[in-house]
Amino acid sequence: MRITLIQPAIGHRLGRRPGGAYIRTWQMEPLPIATLAGLTPSDVELRFHDDRLEPIPYDEPTDAVALPVETYTARRAYQIASEYRRRGVPVILGGFHVTLVPGEAARYAETIVTGEAESAWPAVVDDLRHGTLQARYHGERQALALVRPDRRILAGKRYLPIGLVETGRGCRFPCEFCAIQTFFGRTHRARPVGAVVDELRGLMPHKKLFFFVDDNFAGDMKAGRELLPALAKLKGLRWITQLSINAAHDEDFVRQLKGGGCQGVLIGFESLDEANLRLMGKRFNTMKSGYAGALANLRRHGIAVYGTFIFGYDHDTVDSFDRAVDFAQAQGMYIAAFNHITPFPGTPLYARLQREDRLRYDAWWLDPRYRYNELPLHPRGLTASQVTEGCVQARRRFYGWPSILRRQWRNLGDAVLARNFIPINAMHRGEVSQRNGYPLGDEALLEAPLLEVA
Repeated sequence: MRITLIQPAIGHRLGRRPGGAYIRTWQMEPLPIATLAGLTPSDVELRFHDDRLEPIPYDEPTDAVALPVETYTARRAYQIASEYRRRGVPVILGGFHVTLVPGEAARYAETIVTGEAESAWPAVVDDLRHGTLQARYHGERQALALVRPDRRILAGKRYLPIGLVETGRGCRFPCEFCAIQTFFGRTHRARPVGAVVDELRGLMPHKKLFFFVDDNFAGDMKAGRELLPALAKLKGLRWITQLSINAAHDEDFVRQLKGGGCQGVLIGFESLDEANLRLMGKRFNTMKSGYAGALANLRRHGIAVYGTFIFGYDHDTVDSFDRAVDFAQAQGMYIAAFNHITPFPGTPLYARLQREDRLRYDAWWLDPRYRYNELPLHPRGLTASQVTEGCVQARRRFYGWPSILRRQWRNLGDAVLARNFIPINAMHRGEVSQRNGYPLGDEALLEAPLLEVA
């Protein structure tokens, strides 16, 4: 039996040749694909094609096609599904977006998988083998001992040179805009320490830097404290991760992070306005000594910061963008993101905006008029175009050469990160215009109807 795995792109611009240029920072290795490969019996022939990097051979013989779907890749995933289904090939869709809007996803595939793959994929494969593929499967949450990615399927493709590893899943915080709380029910689970260490040992000869893709590495600080001493024993290990700011106030935890090889953390600052933070459900961002104290702790221990900020909330003004850039520059952040708020389906934010009749599209991720960096809601106090332009100008300021060169001297602690500071910032600088207005889905097919299940 043969199964084809496809990683969908966010989209492709009109006239892009198959396998041609794509946003480089969107080219990390697809860990969900490797996870599926690790769950697949060895007697099944797997093939994998990455829509971000190469043309898809639709006419290549296969018994089924499976795609992980995120909200930003949904339209492109449905386009790919339509091409295979026109050829009589059954399509299986899973991932975050499918769990958030299963009724929508079921319109474009013979089979959908909601929840987590580890407890559902074996049944999908077995039913496919016996010709009894069901319309829906659901993977219940379980211990993460079965997470064993098989990265051999990713070999030979031009991904960013950073290894992706999962040490835990979920987050307990109730941030209004975040789909993580919907998918995982505000829970957190850690992988067994030995499994994480063994995976890293196998990867370290090939990778110099790792990204722990956990939704929040500090989602369970007790579990983090158990893992970090084991990581400290892996000589030369360097990694970055996502972290809620509350952990940065705990200096002992920060010290353990550094000792365990942590070189940088992504922190969602989101806003400098306390009224916005209250509306987001992120009042914990202002706890204790606030941003300044948390950043001072990280700086003291030589941990770089990737800060994220979002705009379009009710208390934003035309000055909010410059305030955020000034703050990120003054703190010497390694990199930073300045994005509009995105109402993902299934989130409290999406439900609130629906009640308030403030959504500009019925489903922005499927609407052929929608483009990346466009605000899909009606904000208060600013116009949608002001938010879009404010985000673009904030990125241009932060990634301007004067800003890059000033921040460079604050980011010389780790040799690998210091050596890559200019290339990474230059890459982000070059993508400010590339990302703006990027289509969701293949632009050449935006007006073509998607093939729905009869």
